[in-house]
Amino acid sequence: MADYGFNTLAVHAGAQPDPATGARATPIYQTTAFVFEDADHAAALFNLQVFGNIYSRIMNPTNAVLEERVAALENGRAALSCGSGHAAQLLALHTLMGPGDNIVAARQLYGGSINQFSQGFAKFDWHVKWADTTNPDSFKAQIDGRTKAVFIESIANPGGIISDIEAIAKIAHDGGVPLIVDNTLASPYLIQPLAWGADIVVHSATKFLGGHGNSMAGVIVDGGKFDWGSGKFPSLSEPCPSYHGMKLWETFGDMAFAIACRVLGLRDLGPSLSPMNAFLVQTGIETLPLRMQKHCDNALTVARWLKANSKVEWVNYAGLPDNASYKLHQKYCPKGAGSVFTFGLKGGYEAGIKLVNSVKLFSHLANVGDTRSLVIHPASTTHRQLSDEDRAKAGAGNDVVRLSIGIEDAADIIADLEQAMA
Repeated sequence: MADYGFNTLAVHAGAQPDPATGARATPIYQTTAFVFEDADHAAALFNLQVFGNIYSRIMNPTNAVLEERVAALENGRAALSCGSGHAAQLLALHTLMGPGDNIVAARQLYGGSINQFSQGFAKFDWHVKWADTTNPDSFKAQIDGRTKAVFIESIANPGGIISDIEAIAKIAHDGGVPLIVDNTLASPYLIQPLAWGADIVVHSATKFLGGHGNSMAGVIVDGGKFDWGSGKFPSLSEPCPSYHGMKLWETFGDMAFAIACRVLGLRDLGPSLSPMNAFLVQTGIETLPLRMQKHCDNALTVARWLKANSKVEWVNYAGLPDNASYKLHQKYCPKGAGSVFTFGLKGGYEAGIKLVNSVKLFSHLANVGDTRSLVIHPASTTHRQLSDEDRAKAGAGNDVVRLSIGIEDAADIIADLEQAMA
C-alpha cells in the first residue's frame, strides 16, 4: 500500500476482510497454536523455509496486521510486535548485544529506560555510555569498539527536547553502528525517523499508537537499510545454531534484523503481545492522525497559556518560538511538537506536588499518550529512582511537572489547571 497517504494507511494497512467469514474488522485470533497442513509443512515452518503461524508466542494473525500497519506508517521494511515498549527495547538490543558490549544512549530518556539500560541490562553484562542529545558530537566521543548501537528518543520524555536525528544518525554510521530511535512521543504522524537516517524504530504502542490507555504493547520497526555484514553483529551475520547454521543476514537480507528479533529474541525470551491488545492498538491507530493533530493543537494552546501565567516559573515546549528545540521542531515535525511537555511552578517541588493533588479533569498517573489529559510529578514518581543530578540531566528536576495533553476542549484543560493553581 506504499502509494496511499498516511491517513489511508492508518486505517487499511495490513488488514483485509476475513476470508473465512467476511468480517471487515480484523478478528482477534485468540488461540495458542495453529494446525499444520502436514509434516512437511510443519518442518518448513520450523526451518524458516516458509512464513506462517506456529505458536502465538512467536506470531499471530492479529498481531501481524498491527506489525504491517506500523511498518507502513514508519515506511520500514518489517516490524515485530511484543508485550510492551520495554520488551521492544529488550528484543532489539538482544539481537545486537553480547556480554561486555555497550550502547551509547541519550541521557534525555524516559526514566524507566534509563533504569532498564543502567540496571536491568547490567545483569546481561550489557553496558550503557551516556551522551547529550542536545550535543550530537557527544555521541561520537562515546562510541568504541564494543559499541553496538546508538539510542535516542525522537522527542524526549519528559523534557520534550527534539533530537537532531539526521546528525546523530551520521555519527552512528561513521562509527559502524545502527541508530535506534524511540519514536513513542512523536508517533510516525509527526516524525518518521527512518527518513532521517535512523535504522531501527521502537515504540511503546501503549501510548499514542493505541491512544486510549487500555492496552500494553511494543513494536520494533526494521528500516531494512543497515549493512549487518561487518562482523560486529554475529547473531545476524554468522551461522545460527538454532537454525542449522543458517546465516540470517545472508538468507533474509533487508528484513534480517526483524526476523532475528522474532525467531531468536521473541521465541526465546517470550515477551509476546496478546492478540486482544494487538486488536486494541491497531484499532487506535485508525484515528492516530486525527488524535495527534488535536493533541498538538491543544498542547500549544496550553503551553502559551502557561507561558503567560504569573504563577509559572518556566515552560519547556518545543512549539514555543523561544524554545531551544524550536528550529528542530520546524525541521522534523512541523505539524506539531507533540503533546507531552514540562513546566515549573513558582514554589518548586512542593508547588508541583500540590498541583497534581488538586487537578480534577487531569488524571494523575504514570502514562502519556492517552485521549485524556494526564499529569505527573516525575521527581517523585517516574524518575524517583535517579539521583538529583541524573534527574536534572534527564529533564526531570525536582520542580518539573509533566503534562500529556489530551483531546478534550482546550478551554476545559486550561480551566482545570487554573483552579488547581488557585
